[in-house]
Amino acid sequence: MPPAEAVYSPPTWRLTRWLAGAPAGTPDVIRHRLIAEMFGSLPVFFGGLLATLISPVVVAFYDPRPAFLIWLGIELLVGVSRLAVLVHSMRAAPRGEPTFTNLNIMLALAWGGSLGFGVFFAMTSGDWIVATLVAVPTVAMVGGMCFRNFAAPRIATAMMMLSLLPTSAGAILSGEPVMTLIAVLVPMYLLSMTMAAFKLNRMLVSTMLAEHENRHRASHDELTGLGNRGRLVTGMQALLGRRRQTGFAVFYLDLDGFKQVNDTRGHAAGDRILQQVAEVIDRSVRSGDVTARIGGDEFVVLADSLTTEEALAFGRRLSTRISGLYDLDGGACRIGVSIGIACAPQHGADIPSLLAAADEALYAAKAEGRSAVRMASMQDAGEAAPLVPSDGVSPLGSPVTGATA
Repeated sequence: MPPAEAVYSPPTWRLTRWLAGAPAGTPDVIRHRLIAEMFGSLPVFFGGLLATLISPVVVAFYDPRPAFLIWLGIELLVGVSRLAVLVHSMRAAPRGEPTFTNLNIMLALAWGGSLGFGVFFAMTSGDWIVATLVAVPTVAMVGGMCFRNFAAPRIATAMMMLSLLPTSAGAILSGEPVMTLIAVLVPMYLLSMTMAAFKLNRMLVSTMLAEHENRHRASHDELTGLGNRGRLVTGMQALLGRRRQTGFAVFYLDLDGFKQVNDTRGHAAGDRILQQVAEVIDRSVRSGDVTARIGGDEFVVLADSLTTEEALAFGRRLSTRISGLYDLDGGACRIGVSIGIACAPQHGADIPSLLAAADEALYAAKAEGRSAVRMASMQDAGEAAPLVPSDGVSPLGSPVTGATA
């Protein structure tokens, strides 16, 4: 299976979009995975290429008439072209560069058509040794087309039709009445393999959806849809691992006035506030920033490539956008937010020290009053906070209040 991080370009031509089309309602992340499945892997490709070339090579030596030599040339040309597209795409996809997806699909169809070309001339050659050498491997290849390409069942069906239907035509034109039976059996075989391809595709999409939902639940907060504590740690590990010259900032947010809403209007109202605040946070950050709810009314934002001055300005924008009136069933309540900021590497070079520094800065912001933003001082750096909850305390060291996490 292609690497999970490799993103292959979606098809852009009208025909290729239709051929590679996923079922309606399929999320984009699953569509990307289905496109990646169409490229396969080099070992599988080389195995198929070797099996494909055996028949035309043997037939060309056994019976070097022009039709079979042309068929061998087509097979070589298509095989080399598919290999070049596959190698280029496997290198480009992990780097986020465009891949030749349209060409990959059309070459797959050309390969199916080439098999059909060979089997047609073999069936009409009058030499039943040649016909057997070509027809038997071609029928075997159809099974591989189905099970190798069911991520895109229309492509699999088109390839099988291009390979098999010329067999029926060749059987009819062979002049042997008994061969007309093949003309009847081939469409039945084609229909059964097509049905299998679409059934396998439904199973594959269902499995991918289940995997995606499970991964999402494991890394996201159920109430707000933001990342959870695990997603936060993963994001920080990724940022720390890049070792860029420009650092990143950790914003630790705690809502002002939330406890009063939670106590007077109930946890259901508190949950709605948390959901609305999460939407504001998501709209306020940049693409690629990590947002997480780590307990109660506490949120964390990770923003890459920010200086301390830029981080302070970013924190103030967050405070301005989050602080304000929130609607609750026709009534309004005012919510503010206090923000503590820590920057890497100034305030820490590991997760515990950065979280501890942001936590200390948050306490300083809370002490200043509503909607304050405070940058960590160097004295705050290096004091590690526990990542495991203990005695009703959040993993970053502040009391958990508010709705259920």
